[in-house]
Amino acid sequence: MSAGHTHKLYRPARTPVHSLPPHCKIAAVLAFVVTVVATPREAVWAFALYAVLIAAAAAAARIPAAFLLRRLLIEIPFVAFALLMPFVVPGEPVAHLLGLPLSGPGLWGAWNVLAKGTLGVAASVVLASTTELRSLLLGLERLRMPPLLVQIASFMIRYGDVVTDEMRRMRIARESRGFTARGVRHWGVLARSAGALFIRSYERGERVHLAMVSRGYTGTMPVTDDAPATRTQWTYAATLPLAALAVCLTGWTLT
Repeated sequence: MSAGHTHKLYRPARTPVHSLPPHCKIAAVLAFVVTVVATPREAVWAFALYAVLIAAAAAAARIPAAFLLRRLLIEIPFVAFALLMPFVVPGEPVAHLLGLPLSGPGLWGAWNVLAKGTLGVAASVVLASTTELRSLLLGLERLRMPPLLVQIASFMIRYGDVVTDEMRRMRIARESRGFTARGVRHWGVLARSAGALFIRSYERGERVHLAMVSRGYTGTMPVTDDAPATRTQWTYAATLPLAALAVCLTGWTLT
């Protein structure tokens, strides 16, 4: 359990973005997302500039465009929701598609969700691609996030792979005995497997907690990196949200 846990999003490299302290990057991305959300949806050009800023940050971090676009597929459920809005949001119809009216407020709402959601996800992908999970947790702790929540997130990350591997072994055991789920009649077996997985995970958690207590755990985890960020690092991290803020204010002025 002491091994490193590098998630699939992280891309190790030696870039100025990677070298920034994690709490600086978290604060910068949060400020950028808030600025994007605060931008009026009618300022279409502003969202194009936001996309350019994200692309510039990704280029500085040496993140390939194909990698970034693949990770954006996580927002497909939001895209499906947005595509339904022109049909279900009441308002004056401005066009028709396959005989169905498309309302003006619905189209603006769909654009609002797609543009702001995509930019937010892209910023999060850049953050995750340049910061290890352990560093992200340390950054949240330095930003004064409640330590208990940080520890819960840390344990969830560490033992998520353990539970997933347990599920894989149970699936292999079922298939080695000739079982393959093909319909509703097999749901009972899958339900019993889920119950067994819950019990095993709970018992493993109890054993891990007892092992931690026996080694002196008192409810807090030791901080391994307590170096404060320099003014130069904060200034470099603030480049993205400050540029976005300038675009946002201009958008409100011209709208």
